[in-house]
Amino acid sequence: MNAPRYPRDMTGYGATPPEAGWPGGARIAVQIVVNYEEGGENNILHGDAASEAFLSEIVGAAAWPGQRHWNMESIYEYGARAGFWRLHRMLKDLPVTVYGVATALARAPEQVAAMKGAGWEIASHGLKWIEYKDMDEVEERRQMTEAIRLHAEITGERPRGWYTGRCSMNTVRIATEEGGFKYVADSYADDVPYWVRYGGRDQLIVPYTLDANDMRFATPQGFNSGDQFESYIRDSFDVLYAEGGRMMSIGLHCRLMGRPGRAAALKRVIEYMQGHSEVWFATREAIADHWIEAHPPPDFERPSEMGEARFVEAFGGVFEHSPWIAERAYRLELGPTHDTASGLHSVLVRVFRGASEEERLAVLNAHPDLAGKLAAAKRLTEASTSEQAGAGLDALYDDERAEFEALNAEYTEKFGFPFIIAVRDHNKSSILEAFRGRIRNDRSAEFAEACRQVERIAEFRLRDHLR
Repeated sequence: MNAPRYPRDMTGYGATPPEAGWPGGARIAVQIVVNYEEGGENNILHGDAASEAFLSEIVGAAAWPGQRHWNMESIYEYGARAGFWRLHRMLKDLPVTVYGVATALARAPEQVAAMKGAGWEIASHGLKWIEYKDMDEVEERRQMTEAIRLHAEITGERPRGWYTGRCSMNTVRIATEEGGFKYVADSYADDVPYWVRYGGRDQLIVPYTLDANDMRFATPQGFNSGDQFESYIRDSFDVLYAEGGRMMSIGLHCRLMGRPGRAAALKRVIEYMQGHSEVWFATREAIADHWIEAHPPPDFERPSEMGEARFVEAFGGVFEHSPWIAERAYRLELGPTHDTASGLHSVLVRVFRGASEEERLAVLNAHPDLAGKLAAAKRLTEASTSEQAGAGLDALYDDERAEFEALNAEYTEKFGFPFIIAVRDHNKSSILEAFRGRIRNDRSAEFAEACRQVERIAEFRLRDHLR
């Protein structure tokens, strides 16, 4: 039976995101997306079974099977005929990424020419603006291939970025396996780019946004007016700017933000951001290029991808002479969150804490005396040798050695296991001080303290090998 594996990464960069190092010392990278979907939406004219029902002024719209929806179609047409050009006039001097649905781009030659004339990046937004969640994987692959082919015909080059939006659970993996995308944007999981790995291939994710997005004009409890959009974008910008080293995505749709009453708010918020120093307006491709150079994919052997024998070989000695802890940990639910020192430590510690008292006592007794006979005979494990030497226990004066030997004998006689302390937290003097104090504990308290010290030692050892 295969050990359970959990593919989601609930840790990411954790408490300390990497220093982004944006060009020019910018505090924030602002990335504006114009979604071009008009002409690629569900429509029986496009061979679909029903009309579109998503992201329009008709809140709560339903698909009409086998029928055209005149009102819905004309709303989408507004985006192509008027909304796009309003956004283009406002944004043509800024770096912008277009998420272009391939079949929509094919029906928009003048708009595509304007995008290219402005120097905008045109990334792929899939073949059609439809729902992919239930699509067969083979068909989704076929449509991705066709989207790339059609995109290249229309724009003159294949897309280097991909965002489906209404994606399936297979989309990011399929895009990674396709192998030609500099980045994939089908994620909302972070404020900076990050790497994922499928089948040994690393893929950069430049995450997108659904909150700083004009789609909230078309959803319940979303934005009611341009002022609400402006306020939300300004607040988002202010927090990310203050934190520094973050990326801010802003999502726009021609048929939504292209309406005059909303475009005014967009103009004000852009002027607000431009009024700050150290702001890098960039395309997603430029952000991807920077991240690939400044933060290449981590190259290390991931615990969650190891076979059992390799896992036990690598981590069986983290708890002194107790490989059974690694064996049991391997059978627990591991995933990307356990590919860090703290993540792997948590699962190894779970096994240790869940073991019987007899098993934990055996782990304690597997530890050598501090500055004891094994150390003198140079028979410690490599880790123990390094740890004791780091605290100066390999260079004791005669009186210090004599005190250690006396304390070791007294302690072991009283508790039935050797004195254990995470020596990397201490020096020679503080170790002796702790030794003298803890020897006065009762056995129950000292057993618990010794177990805590074993866990701390394991943490240090893991940090030697994992970030």
